[in-house]
Amino acid sequence: MYLYGMYTSMTTITVGDVPTAKLHGYLLGAIGPRPIAFASTVDVEGRPNLSPYSFFNVFSANPPILIFSPARRVRNNTVKHTLENVKTVKEVVINIVDYAMVQQMSLSSTEYPEGENEFKKAGLTMQPSELVKPFRVAESPVQFECKVTKIEPLGTEGGAGNLVFSEVLKIHVRTDLLDAEGRIDQHKIDQVARMGCNWYSRANQGMFEVPKPLSKLGIGVDRMPAHIRLSKTLSGNDLGLLGNIERLPSKKEIEDFVASDHVLRGILSSDDRAQLEAKAKAYLAKQDVESAWKVLLAK
Repeated sequence: MYLYGMYTSMTTITVGDVPTAKLHGYLLGAIGPRPIAFASTVDVEGRPNLSPYSFFNVFSANPPILIFSPARRVRNNTVKHTLENVKTVKEVVINIVDYAMVQQMSLSSTEYPEGENEFKKAGLTMQPSELVKPFRVAESPVQFECKVTKIEPLGTEGGAGNLVFSEVLKIHVRTDLLDAEGRIDQHKIDQVARMGCNWYSRANQGMFEVPKPLSKLGIGVDRMPAHIRLSKTLSGNDLGLLGNIERLPSKKEIEDFVASDHVLRGILSSDDRAQLEAKAKAYLAKQDVESAWKVLLAK
């Protein structure tokens, strides 16, 4: 590259000379922002599975074809439940992800055991589809019911993709997103896209960071106390963050936390649940999930 009369320095990577994991990082860091296919499938027993994929795009309008690629895991060359499901039940719902659900989407990417319902773990609503077996994500702004027409493996080693050709049969669009001409308003849809490392892009604002789910299993939204899970103050994103914790704080940890915060003690004495949840929400805005839990469990 020629810039202001001098050449800039370039780092050159030859494929095959670097480990797959490092090459993967270069690819994800350079190619973005990437749209996210929030793919809902079912296995032969009808058990739902939900997982996000950022190797995804639309490739044809006639016929309408979406393609996403569940890659073989780099670390151990295993395949994801989504891929296993679409091989046996050749249907998928591809849900579009907006900013309001990005934390729940991230939580769903946790590698829960086979048969675990990621809808419940992420606190998302299972909405029946009209033409296919997999459920739609009710919170998603746009949902594509698809039949899987072909699966194209790109290799047999860890990191190899598997192109899932998904022919759109029916589209569901949230009505409030449509303008006077019936087109999707690109500001209202508020989409997010994947970038490298922990970074995402919010289409109408810019970059933001989402911590990766725990390498160990987060408790999930389904294991939260009902009064927290059903809170009117906490958003879906708040619940997604809260669900990404391996264990809840102990009674002693909560007591010590309360003793160190006189403002919190005042809220507790006033018995104002909404104010308590608002304080927890402020901690979540700073990505301090542990403190948020201590506040919520203080009463």
